[in-house]
This record gives sequence, C-alpha cells and structure tokens, in this order.
Amino acid sequence: MSEKSAAVVIGVGSEEGLGATLAKYFAKKGLHVFVAGRSADKLELIVEKITQQNSTATAIVTDATVEQDMEQLFAIVDKESYPLALAVYNAGKNIPLPLLETDRETFINLWQQNCLGGFLFGRQAIATMKKRQQGTIIFTGATASLRGKPPFTAFGVAKAGLRALAQGMAREFSPEGIHIAHVIIDGVIDGERSRTKFPNFVAQKGKEGLLQLDAIAETYWAIHQQHSSAWTHELDLRPFKESF
Repeated sequence: MSEKSAAVVIGVGSEEGLGATLAKYFAKKGLHVFVAGRSADKLELIVEKITQQNSTATAIVTDATVEQDMEQLFAIVDKESYPLALAVYNAGKNIPLPLLETDRETFINLWQQNCLGGFLFGRQAIATMKKRQQGTIIFTGATASLRGKPPFTAFGVAKAGLRALAQGMAREFSPEGIHIAHVIIDGVIDGERSRTKFPNFVAQKGKEGLLQLDAIAETYWAIHQQHSSAWTHELDLRPFKESF
C-alpha cells in the first residue's frame, strides 16, 4: 500500500474556483488528490496544474447526485490504494428566484445538488474511512445554511438540509474517529464566477471585501489538522468588512 494518503474534492470546476483551489492546496501538502466534477476538460486542467507543482492527482468525471457515480468514485479511491484522509463536498448550485416563480423542477434540482449529493458523497466517504477509523469530511456551506431569505428560499432549504446532514453525521461518527465539519462561506468568493457574473459588485467590494481562495483553503487544511481533543464542527468565514 502506498504511504501517501488521499483527498477527494468534488465540485471542481474553474481553475479560479474553490474546488480547484482546495485540490491544488491539498496536493501541495502531500496528498494524492482525486479531483471530481462533471467537466472533463476542467478536471484535466487542474490535474495538469497539480502535476506541474510536482504533486499527484487523478481526474474523475462524476455526478454527485447519482448514487452509482458516488459508489464508483470511492471504489476508484480504494483501488488506487491511497488511504483516504480527507474528503470535501464542494458541489452545489444556486438559482435565485422568488418563491412563486420557483417551479417544482428547480426546487428539486437545487435540493439534489446541494443536499442529496452531500448525503451520497458523505455516506461513501464514511464507509471508506470507517475501515481505518480516521479521516476528515468537510461540507461547504453558505449564508443560506443559516437563514432562508428571498429570492434564495429554495437554495436555503437545500443548504439547511446539508447542514443538518453534517450535524447528524458528526454526532454519529465522531466517536469512531471521523472528523466531520461544516464551513459556512458567509460572503462572496473572489473567483472567476463572481468576476464574471457580478463584476460591478466585485469592483465595489474590492479585494479585501471578498473571500480569498487560498485563505479559505488554509482554513480547510487547518480543520483537517486539528487534534481530536479539540475538533471544530462548524465555523463561518467572511471578509472583515462583511456585515453579519
């Protein structure tokens, strides 16, 4: 068996996004990273970037909302013989809509991406980590995890469900040596998505008014490094200028 441990990051898209940043950061720390998402081109680019930094990674095209895909994802991890040390559920979707304009399909889709996928991913990660009775699972949350607010009501329902999932998993599996954490991203991340979709907002906020990708990655890694006598289950991250 390889001495190198593994990390799985699902929800990897743009190079200037949180999933890709986490994958590259974990690779720098010496983990073999399984980079998972729905776009092969984007995944291969991140693997190439990781390889260029003299680290190792594997790209896996997968859908977090499909049970068979999640089973196959973790079967690949097991087959590669890297002990799974860290798993991050970073997949998600947000569609802002007033309630009366939110149809059934949109509501279900948001729940599947933000909550059901977390369940399917988390269940497989737990099954893998239980074999060694150790590991860290981190779920990426949002402001909506704590409050439902229009026009994000459907998104809030899904994110609140993910938070409840993380709590239940932590209470059930922490005594077995598995650290489960929920990180609330309370603000806008300074990445490709925000710059493309909200350029005026980004300009108004300025760099110090947005969450920096590397700073978030540092926090995720710090959670993974915590001693079991002082585990964090939930924390929130926001720019110092952000009101709350």
